[in-house]
Amino acid sequence: MHVVIAPDCFTGTLTATQAAEAMAAGWAQTAPGDVLTLVPLSDGGPGFLDVLERALDGEMIATIVGDPLGREVPAGVLLVGAEGERTAYVESAQAAGLHLLAASERDPAVTTSYGVGQLLLAAREAGAKRVVVGLGGSGTNDGGAGLLAALGAGPAEHLARGGLALRDLGPDALAGLDRVQAEWAGIEIVAATDVDNPLLGLQGASAVFGPQKGASPQLAQDLEGALGHYADRVWRFGPPRTDLLTGTPRRLDKEPGAGAAGGLGFALFVLGAHRRSGVDLVLDAVGFRDLCAAADLVVTGEGSFDWQSLRGKVVTGVAQRALATATPAIVIAGRVLVGRREAMGVGLSGMYAVAADPAQEEAAFADPVGTLRARAARVARTWSP
Repeated sequence: MHVVIAPDCFTGTLTATQAAEAMAAGWAQTAPGDVLTLVPLSDGGPGFLDVLERALDGEMIATIVGDPLGREVPAGVLLVGAEGERTAYVESAQAAGLHLLAASERDPAVTTSYGVGQLLLAAREAGAKRVVVGLGGSGTNDGGAGLLAALGAGPAEHLARGGLALRDLGPDALAGLDRVQAEWAGIEIVAATDVDNPLLGLQGASAVFGPQKGASPQLAQDLEGALGHYADRVWRFGPPRTDLLTGTPRRLDKEPGAGAAGGLGFALFVLGAHRRSGVDLVLDAVGFRDLCAAADLVVTGEGSFDWQSLRGKVVTGVAQRALATATPAIVIAGRVLVGRREAMGVGLSGMYAVAADPAQEEAAFADPVGTLRARAARVARTWSP
């Protein structure tokens, strides 16, 4: 039996590579005769560059950028293609990732995306004509204002002080935005997003993702107001483009993906970016359709299989690619919060939780490799002849 093991990272515990190796070890324990192909994946969040570096023939350029609190951290830019037509891949989580913050430091009122702008500058300086930005796993909620500050759209002391400070932006805070837009007009920017949420509203960045970054209900509301004020300032210096079909102005804050990574998608759209599903981009890069066609079973996984998993995440992307080749796909997740009907609706033939109650969750966090390996071994008894 040929099994493709293709998980995302288990956020906070295992990288995608570590998860794939743990699942493979457990599977081999039960079914040593099965052929296992390990394909760690990402939807644009943490691990995006690691996955693409394995799949693409490129050169990794090392750099130093600021983290969400302005501290220096190592990061990379993956360059692919010949000089003059290079594509640069960057991972926003390397600069703005939630994993860069201790639990006590998680405060979207003050965290900034300035370091992501530094990554874009490094990509441009390396000669890239196309920049693909992986979005996901952020610890920021500043609408990409910090990114725009790094590019020169306005003073960092106004734009790079976190999401809450945006409520105090003056009329000239983004006076350099039109110049920045002109500087980036000749470079194709792709926003590889893991979600399709807008910037504002009940499904926006602050309301949906603010709490997991440390925002209280009141702070989430305050951030919503601050981002609304910031969006209005953006229109003052960077008027919206016209929709070619309707002839009306495009509200970039309402575009699908504008709320990705705390609103980084919005800032990239202001620069002229177009959106692409991060997981689809990765699956194409690794040749996932052909892998599915050659397999008898696909096993994917992530930390929490919940409602967000059904919107642009790795598990759903894998299930749909497997469905296209009539290959059964199952998910092994840290916890499962989705019903069987929803899982079947995206193409999954089975779902299995590592932890089914609080006691098991505590054990899983204490030994993520061991518990995932043990669960994979039990699942293999069901699926391997």
